[in-house]
Amino acid sequence: MNSVNVLHYDAFSSVPNKGNPIGIVLNADFLTEDEMQNIAFKVGFNETVFVLNSEKADLRLKYFTPGHEINLCGHATIGSLYCLKSNGMFEDRNLIQIETNVGILPIKFDQMNDQLSIEMKQDRPQFTSFNGDIDKLAKSIGLVKEELDLDKPIVYGSTGTWTLLVPIKKLSSFNHMIPNNQQFPDVLAENVRSSIHPICFETYDNRALMHARHFSSPYSGTIEDPVTGTASGVMGAYYLLYLNQNLNSVEFIVEQGQEIGRDGRVHVKAIRSEEDIDIFISGTAIFVQELKIGYV
Repeated sequence: MNSVNVLHYDAFSSVPNKGNPIGIVLNADFLTEDEMQNIAFKVGFNETVFVLNSEKADLRLKYFTPGHEINLCGHATIGSLYCLKSNGMFEDRNLIQIETNVGILPIKFDQMNDQLSIEMKQDRPQFTSFNGDIDKLAKSIGLVKEELDLDKPIVYGSTGTWTLLVPIKKLSSFNHMIPNNQQFPDVLAENVRSSIHPICFETYDNRALMHARHFSSPYSGTIEDPVTGTASGVMGAYYLLYLNQNLNSVEFIVEQGQEIGRDGRVHVKAIRSEEDIDIFISGTAIFVQELKIGYV
């Protein structure tokens, strides 16, 4: 049995054990992908990120859920870059590039009021229609059809990882959501590996524009992702594309995690260009503990 040190950080919060936990393995070039997968399974967080050398960028990040590798993860990117920058890497540089499975992405470091914030650009937004059974969809997250806001479109969206955006009428509905993740592949026939991301415009924090929860694909090996970076980025593109087509840009805060005691905030910026929408998310993180994980 081999072992590796895994750093536990929480992203999208400056308070330990809030926001979204990630495992971070530094200097991970010696690990095989099978070993990375085994470590992520043992850690058990929604994502564990492995920091490797890159010939194309300043570093390479590989992301694993307990069940499989994913192409991009917002909170793991924010957490790992916060870890590296706050421990002296990149010195006075404010801009770097990272290599991911979706390509080379820019990262910006901001220091505001003694708080380090990490901004990442996400992959090009993509959307496809949901044509499934709305009653089954509502039931799969413990709701009834009448709680969904059908005046707004239900769509699959991705800025690196696919999720189904499901508008909800009332914030109160979020407290009694109970996901049945095993039903998701049957409900999400057009994209069976997608997660489900309920959203609404009622919030606990009046500084936030939107509230969300995020229920994992059953293939991921987890039930709920507390505070989700890539899905929050999708919400920015969704807002410009479907809800306010007259705006050229929008910036807002997404709150998430309150129902499960993981209160977090994601800053979202969406900028419309001639042919596309550029998506940026930002947030902070905090160190929690160091773990020693055995793996095979």
